[in-house]
Amino acid sequence: MEKSSFENKPLAVKKTTKLVKPKKKKTKIKTATAGKTKTESIPAKNEEEEEVEEKEEPATSPENTTFISILTKKINNYAIQNDLSTEYCFLVDMSLPSGRNRFFIYDLKKNSIITAGLVSHGSCNETFLARPRFSNENKSGCSSLGKYKVGEFYKGKYGKSFRLYGLDDCNSNAYKRAVVIHGYDCVPDKEIYPRVLCNSFGCVMVSYNFFDKVSNIIRKSGKPIVLWVYQ
Repeated sequence: MEKSSFENKPLAVKKTTKLVKPKKKKTKIKTATAGKTKTESIPAKNEEEEEVEEKEEPATSPENTTFISILTKKINNYAIQNDLSTEYCFLVDMSLPSGRNRFFIYDLKKNSIITAGLVSHGSCNETFLARPRFSNENKSGCSSLGKYKVGEFYKGKYGKSFRLYGLDDCNSNAYKRAVVIHGYDCVPDKEIYPRVLCNSFGCVMVSYNFFDKVSNIIRKSGKPIVLWVYQ
């Protein structure tokens, strides 16, 4: 608070003034407890108190920025050589906990992440797998690392889906294994960390709302998009 210009002038009459701190007003609210209602008093916010706004966490941690930049350059070069999209790519960072956003929609022209969402990893046919393991074997139930070409849209066992074609030795069986991108109701729209996410059977499984975002990017892309699952 700035000082008034009058504070340093001598006063003719010396007074002792008792400062009374204004009391915070109380607002009465009704809450329901076990079928009954009771009245509680809660302090109203002081006008001088600063409001603290919650900030959204960045889509990716700063330490990954350099790596993502290198990765997307490789994707861009690969896309040019193989007639794939040089506008967008999808990145799935399996080094992040499953409760964190780790599916990134990346704009290659602007060199920036458009948005990010949760994505499940495969259970490897176990009851539950908190951290991913990887396999290219048929019926393994595991996720596979490597580059994929996002293929055609279809409606299958899990509804709206996009086929995936493995482009590396480590994911060459993706199409035979029916590893696809699809939505599922056990995947929420927001991060749940430190809790862990449900497992897939090796598919790139996201929330229904995030699937719609992915679908919109795929549909407006003139060429097939590269999806890269890495750790």
